[in-house]
Amino acid sequence: MNGKPIIRRVLADEDIEKAIDHYAAESVDAADRFIDALKSQFALIGKSPRIGSPRYSHELNIPGLRFQKTGRFPYLIFYMEQDDYIDVWRVLPEQSDIPKRLD
Repeated sequence: MNGKPIIRRVLADEDIEKAIDHYAAESVDAADRFIDALKSQFALIGKSPRIGSPRYSHELNIPGLRFQKTGRFPYLIFYMEQDDYIDVWRVLPEQSDIPKRLD
């Protein structure tokens, strides 16, 4: 079983581009490691969607919202499981004001 496909929203893609730019300013290797970690977590979420924490689902009253950390990088993947795909809402830095950014 390969898992459900990952469908990223426009804001998630913008978040990812900003994060890659941030790491690319450090080094191309750091940006590549971030991309690899992101791909790995997307694959894991696709296979096991309930692996992510529902913490913000409860806090923000958004039923079904989950998040998963991006490996050792300080970014969180926010997503919801749908019947036939994973809906990725945002990829945000851990240090950000999560409730405000998800509003």
